[in-house]
Amino acid sequence: MGNNLKNQEVLLVEDNPADAHLIQEIFDGFQVKNHITIAQDGAEATDYLNKKGRFKDRDCPSIIILDLNLPKKDGRKVLKEIKQNETFRRIPVVVLTTSNSEEDVMNSYYNYANAFLSKPADFDEFVSLIESFENFWFKWTTLPKCID
Repeated sequence: MGNNLKNQEVLLVEDNPADAHLIQEIFDGFQVKNHITIAQDGAEATDYLNKKGRFKDRDCPSIIILDLNLPKKDGRKVLKEIKQNETFRRIPVVVLTTSNSEEDVMNSYYNYANAFLSKPADFDEFVSLIESFENFWFKWTTLPKCID
């Protein structure tokens, strides 16, 4: 079994408070009690990764869940910066967005996203999608150790 159900540090980059809250609630019900930090825009995500401001004492994330359509700094730019940075590029980035455009899919994988997930409009499907994270990312997948 990948991480043997160890706690992981998760950076959730999501500007929609309702989606962020729902994702947090679903994660709270997981067998693995991960710690989630929410960045509300791309600039906060960059601050988090670089330990700036309120994030100066943060733990290194094991995985990043990234929305694309963000204020201040677009998620597309954040993804590109993460994957071009030698320290951060090993962190898996899962794009979770309302977009289902072929251009966004292609661009995300071109910039080394580890997965691209479109948010379903249906509530139950959204919950099911987030619940699938536990088995795949936290039970079966071995995530890299944090080096920062």
